[in-house]
Amino acid sequence: MKIARWGNSLAVRLPAETVRNLDLKEGDSVEITLKRGGEQLDLGFEERRQRAVERMRAMQVTLPPDYKFDREEANRRGE
Repeated sequence: MKIARWGNSLAVRLPAETVRNLDLKEGDSVEITLKRGGEQLDLGFEERRQRAVERMRAMQVTLPPDYKFDREEANRRGE
């Protein structure tokens, strides 16, 4: 991956195939962890999703067995 200028900042552009494989959407967050000899890209959204599920369980919210969150539907409801 290359670093490019984006206004006054620097940015890393993710290849389209990587974005598709990881099902990334605009607004998702990622964390970059520096390691000796290179970088490692950690996907922070999975950890946040897991924490949200744990908070719902703590509130004793019961979801249907076939429940699946639909980001696009949620965004439409928020408009």
